[in-house]
Amino acid sequence: MTRCGTVVLAGRPNVGKSTLLNALVGEHLAIVSPKPQSTRLPVVGLLTKDDTQFIFTDSPGLLEPEYQLHEAMRAAAWRAIEDSEVIAYLHPLTEFPAPDLTKVAMLPKAPRAPIVTVYTKADLVRPANRPTVASPNVLISAVTGEGIDALLTAIAGMLPESPFHYDPDELATQPMRFFAAEFIREAAFDLLHEELPYSVAAEIDEFREGAEPVYIRAVLYVERDSQKGIVVGEGGRTIKALGVAARGKIEALLGQRVFLDLHVKVLPKWRRDEPSLKRLGYAKS
Repeated sequence: MTRCGTVVLAGRPNVGKSTLLNALVGEHLAIVSPKPQSTRLPVVGLLTKDDTQFIFTDSPGLLEPEYQLHEAMRAAAWRAIEDSEVIAYLHPLTEFPAPDLTKVAMLPKAPRAPIVTVYTKADLVRPANRPTVASPNVLISAVTGEGIDALLTAIAGMLPESPFHYDPDELATQPMRFFAAEFIREAAFDLLHEELPYSVAAEIDEFREGAEPVYIRAVLYVERDSQKGIVVGEGGRTIKALGVAARGKIEALLGQRVFLDLHVKVLPKWRRDEPSLKRLGYAKS
């Protein structure tokens, strides 16, 4: 009998959810950045191993909202927790023990799904200094791969008996244009400084997958005219560097050459404007 079910990766910003998702599926799907709050929308990755299919959801970090975009991110994280069959609650081992998830997430009630507490970044703590963790909780390092098999074993036993929901060879459920927009944002987090990446949104205007190379026209939205100048850069250097970085990641996932046509526009105060958030796919419901 096969098992299949949804597993949400939940936790505060920057605990390693996206890094773990990428390590689990063996492909760069989710944005990884030293800057917190880079995940705005859930990213779904698939892993089929033997008789078990794991449907992993990398959810936005659990945070105290400061503006409308944050509220939408928290709502998305809540929905992912509510819809999951198993909750992998990530917390850095360096900050052992993990606080109660219900309080961290500010949930109105305790989740119905079983919780596996996953202590991340174990490579930062010497084995002799590591605390004892009770089963089914695990210590992992997404960087070295330590504990990944133990985590999968713990989760597999909690998933319901069910036919697979997806082809075993599939790695993701979302369309390529979603990942194209995410990789453009990832490049912005890598190359832009201080608070500017948080003011950047990416939208795919056109995606011609049948073309050779694949043609993608995308718009980077910022909140102010002064930010537009910074993103474009002197002589267009910054926008060109963003395009090169994003294109490489898109090509790696797509397995084809890509022509990425990037533009920058101003969408005033989009992070605090409900109609703009809805247009960009960040609606609260």
